[in-house]
Amino acid sequence: MTSHAHTFPIRVYYEDTDLAGIVYYANYLKFAERARTEALRVAGIEQSDLMREEGVGFVVRRCNVDFLKPARMDDLLTIETRLEDIGKVSIRMQQTIKNGDETLVEIDVKLAVVGRDMGLIPLPPRIRNAMKKLFKH
Repeated sequence: MTSHAHTFPIRVYYEDTDLAGIVYYANYLKFAERARTEALRVAGIEQSDLMREEGVGFVVRRCNVDFLKPARMDDLLTIETRLEDIGKVSIRMQQTIKNGDETLVEIDVKLAVVGRDMGLIPLPPRIRNAMKKLFKH
């Protein structure tokens, strides 16, 4: 299932790198999280309000990462986020981190939809529809 991508730029700073001057592997997950949050924001979904007002949150259930090439300090990266599948209680996204046209990292992430007690709950129709519209699914 192919969808349109949301793109999010991010600059690599000194704090993102290790002693060799390349991005520390765990920071790619932080970059991907920021990109998912910004994609939801574009869709009209503010995660900071979602749990407080509607009792809905997202947690990472599974994450598969392929590290292909390193990013370095001062690189301007682009994170492409695509909606792969949207189920009753989960969302699967594919994220690609690029430096120009060069793919550095590929991430396949499955998010669980949870309530205040952190148990699984159905994805509310408003959120489902907003995501489908954003990704033209």
